[in-house]
Amino acid sequence: MTVIKAYEMAKSMYETLGVDVEAALEKLKTVPLSIHCWQGDDIGGFEVQQNELSGGIDVTGNYPGKATTPEELRSDLEMALRLIPGKHRINLHAIYAETDGQHVERNEIKPEHFRNWVEWAKQHDLGLDFNPTIFSHLKAADGLTLAHPDEEIRQFWIEHCIAARRIGEYFGKELGTPSLTNIWIPDGYKDVPSDRLTPRKRLKNSLDQVFAVEIDEKYNIDALESKLFGIGSESYVVGSHEFYMGYALTRGKYLLMDTGHYHPTEMVSNKISGMQVFTDKIALHVSRPVRWDSDHVVTFDDELKEIANELVRNDALDTIRIGFDFFDASINRVAAWVIGTRNMQKALLYALLTPHAELKDYQEKGQFTERLMLMEELKSYPFGAIWDYFCQEMQVPRGTAWLQHVQEYERSELARR
Repeated sequence: MTVIKAYEMAKSMYETLGVDVEAALEKLKTVPLSIHCWQGDDIGGFEVQQNELSGGIDVTGNYPGKATTPEELRSDLEMALRLIPGKHRINLHAIYAETDGQHVERNEIKPEHFRNWVEWAKQHDLGLDFNPTIFSHLKAADGLTLAHPDEEIRQFWIEHCIAARRIGEYFGKELGTPSLTNIWIPDGYKDVPSDRLTPRKRLKNSLDQVFAVEIDEKYNIDALESKLFGIGSESYVVGSHEFYMGYALTRGKYLLMDTGHYHPTEMVSNKISGMQVFTDKIALHVSRPVRWDSDHVVTFDDELKEIANELVRNDALDTIRIGFDFFDASINRVAAWVIGTRNMQKALLYALLTPHAELKDYQEKGQFTERLMLMEELKSYPFGAIWDYFCQEMQVPRGTAWLQHVQEYERSELARR
């Protein structure tokens, strides 16, 4: 059976449920995903003075072919983008600055250090997002940064965050699409603290200073990312979900929720609507925790589908910004990008093909038998035929065919590194 014949048969089945398949595909084309650059080089970056990973971050595996230069990393991203349907964004960290061999401290980075990234993004019609890198540095070695009791260290990171926001503004101006500049810090304590409040007051004060510098929101969007715990901060993290939720709501900032930054029984899919009641300034880092924030490659699992359902049924695809944060060095790094990003797109398509209005009506009327029946029957509907058709229409390989392109790239490029 051809792709088109399979699509037509599947389309007719969904249409019996009142689903507009063509509208679903058109909508999916418009959803940009922010693909994180650090999967390609194990969060190494290109600083002249390299630092060991810290802040509870660990990348496991030693698959050959890691990018070691900006050119290699951009080439790898181009390879991945050729295999992912649609137009997307690239998410950068401050450590990916290009300083022409000169040591530039993080509080002194400037837009000019990302000029090559901007020119590359223009060539490929990509948006850029940004993150200050507040880890893997001597001034973060003891696990405290913006909440540090040492005012000099706090000031260093405040200046770094301000510099990062200016770089995000530069991205937005140059590329015509606002950059999401997201702040995450590792601050916390390994053992039970004797004072939880004072570090949080310091963090609040530091953030107030960061955001006191006016940056045009037309070009840069400020976001804050929480975490439950980390390696070395098992007992207490200053920037908890509650802290940042309060800060974001009272300061008009975006709250960024990472799917790996909560207790294993907490689901981000359940938090989205809780936040939507109060704000539409929400962003996501989609990852896959395995017992902890282990940042595995995103798979097409139940939680991913439920996140997508929440975004679609709550009409949030145009407001909530979707990005990734996983890093796996045990498999081909380009393939990791492709697998994770395509799975997010599959989940969105699955949600777009769901008759949400009918399911909502069942719930409101207390028809829980009908609701459960329809939700379960949809699981065996021919969703894959619609996805294959979408890939064909977007001129990217469908099914498993994309892997041979990665394997050829590995033989011709990655193997030479």
